[in-house]
Amino acid sequence: MHSAGRSWLLLTGFVLFYVIYLLFGALVFSSIERPVEDKLRHDMETLKQEFLNLSCVNPASLERFLVQVLAANKYGVSVLRNSTATSNWDLASSMFFANTLVTTVGYGHTTPLSDTGKAFSIVYALLGVPFTMLVLTACVQRLMYPLVLAPVGLLQRSGMEPRSATAVHFLLLLLLVVLCFLLAPAAIFSLLEVSWSFLDGVYFCFISLCTIGLGDFVPGTQPGQQYRPLYQVSVMVYLFVGLMMMFLLLHTFHKMADLHGLTTFLQLPHCEETDEDREPIVDNKLEEESSYPSDKAASKPLEPGSQPSYNTINKG
Repeated sequence: MHSAGRSWLLLTGFVLFYVIYLLFGALVFSSIERPVEDKLRHDMETLKQEFLNLSCVNPASLERFLVQVLAANKYGVSVLRNSTATSNWDLASSMFFANTLVTTVGYGHTTPLSDTGKAFSIVYALLGVPFTMLVLTACVQRLMYPLVLAPVGLLQRSGMEPRSATAVHFLLLLLLVVLCFLLAPAAIFSLLEVSWSFLDGVYFCFISLCTIGLGDFVPGTQPGQQYRPLYQVSVMVYLFVGLMMMFLLLHTFHKMADLHGLTTFLQLPHCEETDEDREPIVDNKLEEESSYPSDKAASKPLEPGSQPSYNTINKG
């Protein structure tokens, strides 16, 4: 099998295994945490009825009731009637939690209630976080040529200097990320989430894609939300693709900084060159025939250093 075909097949296997890993985590978290959550909901209903049956409410009983209510609310269980219809540990919600765990976004809205769930979270994240970084890195490497190297080569063939071409390309890529992964999703979130404004949506997207995950805005948590499982899965896909584009943007900026001498000036390590980076930006043999390198030329294995890379563009 061709090396490029094996590479794509391996990447597809990584992504499929990543999805299976999320499903496995969702099933385990749901089986562990949902019975504990159901018991907590029952206890809160009992506590609410006992409080309402009191003939005389004294400060001590009120304070005890509020402490227990706040403790339950910390785990996503509320005494409000319209907030208890949906479980936080059904399959879709558990998968959403697993996704935020391994991507290190971690909103903190839903957290394990049991000691078993907490212990499993440690083991699950210990394996899942580095594997998620591996999958994201592999995806970014496959996107380097079509989204970075080829556009830069096209700008150079149009007559631009290497430094100008890389700067213009980075600004265009930044604009693409802002429009497609900040502004457009923010507009969608502001429509789907009744209490969110457009600024809230932009804020959520930025905080999520930077893996800050403050948890003050979490999609799919309002009561009675239609198609909640599908909505949560869609947000998971958005987070994965968005994180991938953020990694690509940072990788591109690092390469541009290398070319402009910024990393040398600041005495920072240069961006490591990968096999994808060795794809030629400008193929002299094909430049007169076509403005794009052919698939055969792009996939032909050559010796390291025999082709120009992003980092070997003349910096003069």
